Amino acid sequence: MPATVSRRTRVAGDLAAVSGAALGVVAAALVGRALLADGVNIFLPFPPLLAEWLPHVGPGTPAAVAVAVLVVARGPELSARLAWGPLLAAGYAAAVTWTVALALVDGWRRGVVERLSSSQEYLHDVPRVTDVAAMLRTFADHILTDRPGFWTTHVGAHPPGALLTFVWLDRLGLGGGGPAGVVVMLVGASAPIAVAVAVRALGAEDVARRALPFGVLLPGAVWVGVSADGMFAAVLAWGVALLAVACARPRADVVAVLAGVLLGWCLYLSYGLVLGALPALAVLVATRGVRAGALAAVGALAVVAAFTASGFWWFTGFERVQVIYAASIAATRPYAYFVWANLAAVLFALGPAVVAGLRRARGLPARAALLTAAGVAAIMLADLSGMSKGEVERIWLPFAVWLVIPCALLPRPRYWLAAQAVLALAVNHLLLTVW
Repeated sequence: MPATVSRRTRVAGDLAAVSGAALGVVAAALVGRALLADGVNIFLPFPPLLAEWLPHVGPGTPAAVAVAVLVVARGPELSARLAWGPLLAAGYAAAVTWTVALALVDGWRRGVVERLSSSQEYLHDVPRVTDVAAMLRTFADHILTDRPGFWTTHVGAHPPGALLTFVWLDRLGLGGGGPAGVVVMLVGASAPIAVAVAVRALGAEDVARRALPFGVLLPGAVWVGVSADGMFAAVLAWGVALLAVACARPRADVVAVLAGVLLGWCLYLSYGLVLGALPALAVLVATRGVRAGALAAVGALAVVAAFTASGFWWFTGFERVQVIYAASIAATRPYAYFVWANLAAVLFALGPAVVAGLRRARGLPARAALLTAAGVAAIMLADLSGMSKGEVERIWLPFAVWLVIPCALLPRPRYWLAAQAVLALAVNHLLLTVW
């Protein structure tokens, strides 16, 4: 088969995959609306997303459009020619600007300040924590909502590390929705940089360079600004990246332990991040990094030991969260719908380029392909577990960032980058998202 015909066939396959994904999104929207019409309260005003139809513009609109144009026009070229350090710095600057600008489409107060300061969010319970040791010791006692003094929704549904993070920010003078929201975005926007570092450490620098612009313009940035899950995604990504670096460098023992500490900390940010072990294991399998893996395990176990000694047993917390989850809005969200509609929802965070890239993932170097497969496996396991019924456009961000890697294989990257940017801008300007 001539090369030109072969290329056309592959592009046609990409477009067919994207069209199929789009049909899945439409089906999820139609079935979701039918469920609402039948009186099934799925708590999604705009299924499959937790959002409502509200066309609007805001102060972040010009900056968001400008960043999109610049990354589309110059991103692939700069990724190819810049030295590695300056490339990461430029990528991070672009990701921060893109994330903040998208958040400001909804305005400073509605788009940033109020995201983390509602009655259901972490900041609501920060004033309750006057004694950190006592909070950790009694944390599990306040998870069940049929007892007095129960934690607010997000605090009780997560291990205490998430609340503790915002308590520390408050102690540092970064309390309140504005400062905390900015910190969350600054941390969350670093996730694509961590992914690039991990892929390069696994010996695929060219893949890391070509995928980086797609990480920057990932439509999931809509939910990185501002949701704590965006921050969780970055913590996990840096844990995996440092583990990859430790495996690639002889005697990088301190880096390995630090990687383990970050990965262990993830267990206390969100129960679902136990699936973050999959990309970490992918790194160890790819590199056979026995020494680095052992040292990382020491770091992770140190975190577990610290929380356990403080009085919080992870399994007790998870058991009680399952109880409140079963009695929450999840009770009226049918598994038969969400087990496939979740995948439609996460497509809004992934974008068409990721769909096309995944179709080509077999062309990746083996190590990079393992990381991608780990991200896919984490999403599928989370989906099948039934512990994620809706809102996965933000909840699965820690796994979604790894699915950007095969975008490095896409021809004419500027067209695909433009598609990613258009989707993110459309979501943020046509819908009012909750997170």
